Amino acid sequence: MSSSSRKPRPATYHQHTRRKSKAHDSYEHPLATRYASQEMLRVWSTQNRYSTWRRIWVALAEAQHELGLPITKTQIRALKRVADDIDFDAVAGYEHQTRHDVMAHIHAFGDAAPAARGIIHLGATSMDVVDNADLILMRAGLTVLVRRLVGVVAVLAKFCEKYADLPTLGFTHLQPAQLTTVGKRGCLWLADLVADLERFEALRGGLKCRGLRGATGTQASFLKLLGSAAKVRRLEKAFAKKLGFEACYPVCGQTYSRKVDLEVVTALASFAASTQKICNDIRLLALLKEIEEPFEKTQVGSSAMPYKRNPMRCERATGLARYLISLATSPPMTLGAQMLERTLDDSSNKRLVIPEVFLTADALVVLLHNILDGLVVYPAMIAARVEAELPFIATEDILLAAAARGGDRQELHERLRRHAQEAGTQVKRSGRPNDLVERLQADPAFARVNWSRMLDAKRHVGLAPRQTREYLQAHVYPRLRRLNVRGTRPARVEI
Repeated sequence: MSSSSRKPRPATYHQHTRRKSKAHDSYEHPLATRYASQEMLRVWSTQNRYSTWRRIWVALAEAQHELGLPITKTQIRALKRVADDIDFDAVAGYEHQTRHDVMAHIHAFGDAAPAARGIIHLGATSMDVVDNADLILMRAGLTVLVRRLVGVVAVLAKFCEKYADLPTLGFTHLQPAQLTTVGKRGCLWLADLVADLERFEALRGGLKCRGLRGATGTQASFLKLLGSAAKVRRLEKAFAKKLGFEACYPVCGQTYSRKVDLEVVTALASFAASTQKICNDIRLLALLKEIEEPFEKTQVGSSAMPYKRNPMRCERATGLARYLISLATSPPMTLGAQMLERTLDDSSNKRLVIPEVFLTADALVVLLHNILDGLVVYPAMIAARVEAELPFIATEDILLAAAARGGDRQELHERLRRHAQEAGTQVKRSGRPNDLVERLQADPAFARVNWSRMLDAKRHVGLAPRQTREYLQAHVYPRLRRLNVRGTRPARVEI
């Protein structure tokens, strides 16, 4: 078949593309058309997956040639020339005949490079190709996620530094508690993301080559081809190095352990949970009118209520996070279902779940960067809420100050309790402002209290500003500098 008569090559995930079409009667996956980035779509594209298969066959042939098997440089060059030129129509035809996707691609590869037809896949089994390709694709996907998540961490670190000193009302059990600062609250989010980043980096660096193991992991076919265990080891080492791996998993059946997939997907699900927590916090703060996600000038918040500023980015993120977390239930079941040296019931599940978790995680990290980079903070609203609750929060300090000036601690405690209960009841029943301070100022027992000092919000945030800067300096900025992220050299603080 001539290249001019071939149908367009599938270029994106699950053979879906962003190309506009006159027809709208076919299904297009939302991850491809709406959420995931082009970069991550390319990683998991049909083209990239099967080009990777061909690069694996080339690496196998090269390693076998170097060890003296009857494979020529001419044959290897023939394979390389057509490594990316895949006739997917021919593949489909062969798969219809063979009911075997790897064999279909071997036949199509042989058609494209007839001089090398006889040496393609020599000694290999399907998982020598498929599993190694999946590890390469997961490594590429983790590389994209690490780079994007570094950017998110840098943006959030800047936010924490900027608002390290701004007092805000803390909440426990979703009830007003002691004060913290906006920056310290941001550090709660940041710490989770830094942990996710560290885990992504560790997983990416720890992925190994599945290697050349044959049908049951014994390397029997390669031993027969090469004649000695030493040559088999040299073959596998050379093969892995050509694919960018320094080592292979020491033990395999027909497949690498599906525990590897479980660890990767669990890490991505953990990041999804971090994102969901952050975005739910922002949604709660938007309800309080303290902090909002970015809202564009012409953006529509509601089709029915023109005044609304719905947190649609955070809502999208929490929905996608929930989806990713749900996908994480499959890999442990797949691992548990692998009977003896291998069963095929991992294949259909794995080829759906693995790309989807990466594409969803990619959509999340892109969204999160957009949200955190454009957060809108309303200091006046934050201060108003602090002022409304500060009299209650300051009661312990007021009690100590009055007792230090000669008052009876137990009597003072009872007076404070009565005043606070009455003030709280008034706020709830009448909606009037908190008048606890006025009540206490009118009580002679508290006449000598320094009220301006007691009501200074910054006195009630504890070590929050210091904790924020120490965390950034000790744990965040060094990592960002190591990864060459700009703008991460704050003024030094003493630890």
